[in-house]
Amino acid sequence: LTVRLSEACGVIIIIMLPFDIELYHLFEMFQKASQIYCGAIQCRSMGSNVTLECDGGSIDSKVRWQFNGRNVAHSERVIVQGTNLILRNVDSSHTGTYSCYEDSTGDLKNEVTIQVGNAPMEPNVMCRSSAYPISFYCTWHLPNPTFIPTEFNVSVRHGEKEIEFIRDDKHKNRCNVKFVELFSASKYTVTVVARNSLGSNSTSISFKEETIVKPDPPEIINVNPVPESPQRMVVVWQNPPSWPEPDAIPLKYFLRYKPIILDDWQHVEVTDVTFHTITDAYAGKEHIIQVAAKDNEAGTWSEWSKAVRATPWTQMPVDPETETKETTSSITSGIVIASENEKIERSTNNSPRLISSMMALLLGVIVNILIW
Repeated sequence: LTVRLSEACGVIIIIMLPFDIELYHLFEMFQKASQIYCGAIQCRSMGSNVTLECDGGSIDSKVRWQFNGRNVAHSERVIVQGTNLILRNVDSSHTGTYSCYEDSTGDLKNEVTIQVGNAPMEPNVMCRSSAYPISFYCTWHLPNPTFIPTEFNVSVRHGEKEIEFIRDDKHKNRCNVKFVELFSASKYTVTVVARNSLGSNSTSISFKEETIVKPDPPEIINVNPVPESPQRMVVVWQNPPSWPEPDAIPLKYFLRYKPIILDDWQHVEVTDVTFHTITDAYAGKEHIIQVAAKDNEAGTWSEWSKAVRATPWTQMPVDPETETKETTSSITSGIVIASENEKIERSTNNSPRLISSMMALLLGVIVNILIW
């Protein structure tokens, strides 16, 4: 005799039994099997009705139910029927531990922990290469929470061959895969199966390597204003560190910028270099600047880099008080210089007369000596 005992916790138990087995022995085996696979925790689907039995008590016995250590409050969705506790249309608020006590003695008769959740929906799977041509990674997540433990099984194939991958230590829903060969015509297929005690679901995606290439954003190092040029700024950035071979597989760039006061962006595509001079900036206005990157031939553009703010060169305004002092100083200096020049000029103009007088006096002395 083959008996299908339980599908509890998502496990089907098949046991071969002799024909003459008694019914109560069958029930005992069912209970033990359920405990082996489910333990003390039972998982129930959202919206279902759950009946909890108080083991060991007769129908006429008076029992007391507690939920997480407190007496159960009766409502339309929580009903005590005899010794049983009935939960209707359960949701996450019903998750917890239910305990049944003999009312007269206070003895614990039964205790069970309920987890209310959902079977997983089809997981969303995404694969991307930010380290082309070395490797790619895949991530997955469920569109809706299950509220109960859910595990994921992953497989990766290249063509018909299953290939190895490494589960990421830092991100539990991520794996890293090395490219098997470059420029291959065969597709990669990644399958993710989500499974918990209420059910399972899966998703498979297939792609060629060049379609998943997407670099990480570049990093803007600095933005420098150009002296004496109120509409020019020089933007300098660097390749994303994750891009392994920028010389062998170069990137091209897309720069966007705008003054903060406006909504519309200016765009420019840049190749071969990691800098660009903006020539049409708004004078005196603060700007927002970002840059994205893309493989020259394959894939899609990266996300935008972190925004950087900068303002073009602006002539510093002159303080009126400082300007007055400088003007006064200039005038005073001019007067002093003019006075000194006049003195020099006068001295220079009187010099010929002095020389002539001295020569006449000297000549008179010589004549008198000769007469004597």
